[in-house]
Amino acid sequence: MRTLRLLLLPLFIVCLGLVMSGAVFAGDDWRPVTPEELASKIPVVEKDADAEAIFWEVRIDDSQPEELSFKNYIRVKIFTDRGREKQSNIDIRYSGAARVKDIAARVIKADGTIVELKKDDVFERTIAKANGVKEKAKSFALPGVEPGSIIEYRWRDVHPGGSANRMSLHFQRDIPLQSVSYFLKPFMGMRYLPFRMGETRFVKDKDGFSRVTMTNMPAFREEPRMPPEDEVRSWVFLYYTQDNKIDVAKYWQDNGKAYFEYAKDAMKVNDEVQAAIPGIVGDASTPEEKLRRIYDFCRTKIKNFSDDASGLSEDERKKLKANKSPAETLKKGMGSGGNIDMLFGALAKAAGFDARLALSGNRSEMFFDRALSNVSFLQSAFIAVRVGDGWQYFSPAEMYTSFGMLGWPEEMQETLITDAKEPFWTKTSTSPPEKSAAKRSAKLHLLDDGTLEGDVRIEFTGHLAFDRKEYDDDDSPSQREETLRNSVKARLSTAEVSNIKIENVTDPIKPFVYSYRIRVPGYAQRTGKRIFLQPGFFEHGHRPLFSGTERKHPVYFNYPWLEEDEVSIELPAGYTLDNADSPSPIKAGEIAAYNPSISASTDGKLLVYRRRFFFGAGGHILFPVESYTAIKTLFDAINKADNHTITLKQTAASASSK
Repeated sequence: MRTLRLLLLPLFIVCLGLVMSGAVFAGDDWRPVTPEELASKIPVVEKDADAEAIFWEVRIDDSQPEELSFKNYIRVKIFTDRGREKQSNIDIRYSGAARVKDIAARVIKADGTIVELKKDDVFERTIAKANGVKEKAKSFALPGVEPGSIIEYRWRDVHPGGSANRMSLHFQRDIPLQSVSYFLKPFMGMRYLPFRMGETRFVKDKDGFSRVTMTNMPAFREEPRMPPEDEVRSWVFLYYTQDNKIDVAKYWQDNGKAYFEYAKDAMKVNDEVQAAIPGIVGDASTPEEKLRRIYDFCRTKIKNFSDDASGLSEDERKKLKANKSPAETLKKGMGSGGNIDMLFGALAKAAGFDARLALSGNRSEMFFDRALSNVSFLQSAFIAVRVGDGWQYFSPAEMYTSFGMLGWPEEMQETLITDAKEPFWTKTSTSPPEKSAAKRSAKLHLLDDGTLEGDVRIEFTGHLAFDRKEYDDDDSPSQREETLRNSVKARLSTAEVSNIKIENVTDPIKPFVYSYRIRVPGYAQRTGKRIFLQPGFFEHGHRPLFSGTERKHPVYFNYPWLEEDEVSIELPAGYTLDNADSPSPIKAGEIAAYNPSISASTDGKLLVYRRRFFFGAGGHILFPVESYTAIKTLFDAINKADNHTITLKQTAASASSK
């Protein structure tokens, strides 16, 4: 999966944010359930809630050097059958080096009967979020849950190695919360920034802990294409510092200088690095071609042992240490993500370029604002290279990111370019739609009973390819095929998929490609002497992207993209086109354009459908709530056009012969 490559400095320790989903119980025993809790029949926070948390508590002990521990305890009241269905199956998600331990759970029925969860009923699984990112989870199903029941469970999130420099404390779940509290025992002075939580403050509690509590917190509900959760959810950013007051401009200047000094050694050009340049650059003459060859060398010849696709087991990766110099990375042909980026910088310098370490925000987490004056928010590091009068950005550690692009979370971000004297801010650009394209083709044959069958090929480039390669690269071939089958059957339930070929899953340069044979009984509808056919095969079965009439959060697309379809359909013998008009094109200024067309061969036996759609041109990917109606109207119109139906009629000669 995508890795955030933060560089560590002795004076400026930067750690990845730990987004914690819970935590806090002071003792090992369950708290008594009150008669009022058992008898309650009406939600407190949201009147139509199917379930509601009575409390959620998190106790964070950061005073010990061995590990950072989050103890979680949550109690939930079930009001409806829908609440029972949603809350009976629990996923406790985690990532990275974190571990989930000491899970306990029970159900208290309305009559006071208690059913305990058995330890053997807890299992580990991999789940996919709506954005396609995989996460690990400890999962279990609670027995005997019914309306009127109370369920409660507790667990520990454990992070080896002791303290983190920053933590993200979330105060919303998928159900309303009557009360949510965090208790923290820090190892040094702390500062915190509340987001969408008013004047929230920590107060002193007993035994060296500080406490923050919120009451009557509404449920957090995901919406299609919304910004990252930290942009819309209520949470607290907590970090440690001994500084009471910060001069924002000086803070970033000091950090930019410190990182530059670090990068001088990490990007050092010695004789071995210099000697490698002729063999890498070859006969390239232009700056672009030289950088492309260096970039592709680092992606294809140097293995990133931090990546799941490295072929190394998790235990093997843990035993490996980051290299001390670019020369060592070059010699070994292997290194961490940071090592690979530093090697690229060193090779670029050896080829005569001005190459610098650059730091930016990561908009898959939140939108960076330098006014926050905390280097932890600069969660991405890459290499900036001066080309002519401007800067270009490179991160070969992200093996599947195409030359000339950054990963989409680093695009359109304020970026700090390090320097010995005057670090400065710039902004990365957004790749245009054609850089992230889905080119889809299908050669199909329609039978007179409505069955559609034939061959399909789909090619992904840019960010679209990155997403699919990252999702598939650590799966087995059979798992990859199952992922494809499931995606096809999600929109074409009767589809039969065979002869699957998935190409370039781990190739850093070539497009990601699906090809397969498909048969879809009942694709077209036959009524008497007519067949009703939707020629937009690749969009058939897709529901409108936006269904709600109202919107709470802004509309946000990760990146611009382009779709180009060509579908040829051989018509069944004895049928001809009766109505084959094309849907009208749709244009939304410079942001988007939709152009479909339908044509037929001169003999009328072959139908050809073409579709070209792009969105996000000019970097327009974030829209305020006030624009929701316009965005929904656009995508509803496209969905309607995608479901455009044409009519085939049976010829008189064919009908009379039967």
